[in-house]
Amino acid sequence: MAFTSEEKQKIENKIQAFLDRKRPEENIRNKLDLGCDLKRQSVHIYEIRPHPVHPEEKIYPAIAKATFNKSRKIWKIYWQRANMKWEAYPPCPAVVGDLDLFFKEVEEDRAGCFYG
Repeated sequence: MAFTSEEKQKIENKIQAFLDRKRPEENIRNKLDLGCDLKRQSVHIYEIRPHPVHPEEKIYPAIAKATFNKSRKIWKIYWQRANMKWEAYPPCPAVVGDLDLFFKEVEEDRAGCFYG
């Protein structure tokens, strides 16, 4: 089930606020940047950096994901293992109702899952 346009706008505003706080200084963004977007029912956070072998190409390694369960009104938080599989984030696998708590969990990274 898709978000309403009002819900989508609120989510995009929260994404923009997160990026405004966390993106690196503009002078290094060609070497390391942070991206975040909404895809269907999930918010994805990822790095943007040059490919190590082909620096003219960009790669987008995943950092974190939150997926909304509309019937339960919760955001489930995931981190990506080295095998590229998404797993529930152990300290806080579900955040009830507020996407800001997802961004807070990613920033704090209590378990060292998102930033290593």
